[in-house]
Amino acid sequence: MKKPGLVVVLSAFAAAAIAAPETFNIDPGHTAPRFEYSHFGYSNQMHRFDKTSGKIVLDRAAKTGSVDVTIDAKSVNTGFALFNGHIQGEDFFSTEKYPTITFKSSAVKFDGDKPVAVDGNLTIKGVTKPVTLTVTSFHSMSHPMLKKDAIGANAITKIKRSDFNMGKYAPNVSDEVTLSIAVEAIKE
Repeated sequence: MKKPGLVVVLSAFAAAAIAAPETFNIDPGHTAPRFEYSHFGYSNQMHRFDKTSGKIVLDRAAKTGSVDVTIDAKSVNTGFALFNGHIQGEDFFSTEKYPTITFKSSAVKFDGDKPVAVDGNLTIKGVTKPVTLTVTSFHSMSHPMLKKDAIGANAITKIKRSDFNMGKYAPNVSDEVTLSIAVEAIKE
């Protein structure tokens, strides 16, 4: 005699296993937060941070997730050591007092099983503001070298420097800054 209750219970466990959240650690060697701004209208300057850490949790079946990113503000890289020091000063990142920049998500929005936007709080120089990162690309597959599941994405948002007490030289150096992040993360 078959026990249909057992089949239902086993099916529920199987569905729960499929829908389980997956945790990914950010790969610092393949993650590059960047910022871009207009310099006196002559050109758009783009700089990056070289040290980033954090976790991304995704449950694609449930369409939920979280993103927690920490950027070492002292790792800012403009290509010129003198300028790196200048923007680490009190007028800009003030890295002696505020050595990190953080982003902590409040919601991840999905289209199908792919995240398309991440709402959250960005903290720069001790000031926290809500932002939405628009995910412009997302890819998930087994990493060909590490033989582990991995994800990668590109995301973008715009902020005003003055909202984070970094508005010196505005409007000559644009107050509006485009933040973008190319991120890769490896499943735990």
